[in-house]
Amino acid sequence: MSAALVASALPADAVEMGRVLDAWGIKGWVRIQPHSADTEALFASQNWFLQPPEARFARGFSAFAGTVVVRVAELKAHADGLVARIEGIDDRNAAEALKGCRISLPRSAFPEPAEGEYYWVDLIGLDVVNREGEHLGVVRDLLSTGPSDVLVLEYIETVDGEERAAERLIPFVDAYIDEVDRAKRRITADWQKDY
Repeated sequence: MSAALVASALPADAVEMGRVLDAWGIKGWVRIQPHSADTEALFASQNWFLQPPEARFARGFSAFAGTVVVRVAELKAHADGLVARIEGIDDRNAAEALKGCRISLPRSAFPEPAEGEYYWVDLIGLDVVNREGEHLGVVRDLLSTGPSDVLVLEYIETVDGEERAAERLIPFVDAYIDEVDRAKRRITADWQKDY
């Protein structure tokens, strides 16, 4: 393992933010594919936690095992992603060895969002109820549709006497979202079960 890769425990509040796609240039830079269009947290943190690729993508990966922490020397936007220079990774071979690594940050390191703005990770798992107090589901995912985001809710429906998982989509816009209460882990929406 390179001296730049320091073994570490993954923080309990770690959030996967992206992955290393490949080497970029000959001086040890790597191309990063962020998981979100909002890359502010990656730019705000000088230390990233890296983990090997998932098992199905890890064929031939041998740079390290477990979790390591690295220090980001430089980070900049490039084309449809980011490029980064990690301290101690000084040549293309060392950068290529990191291909596929998952990049995580502790949630506590994220910059505070502006009033009325939320990180997607903070919305996942929240219960959604309508104005009448009916439970609409639990936020399982969000979809970016360009002009707005859409909450993907999972709920249980009964069909022919059998329960099964179902999905409901609600635009995450002020016209439909009345309140996001992170402390109570609840979103109140102007939405009906039969929409």
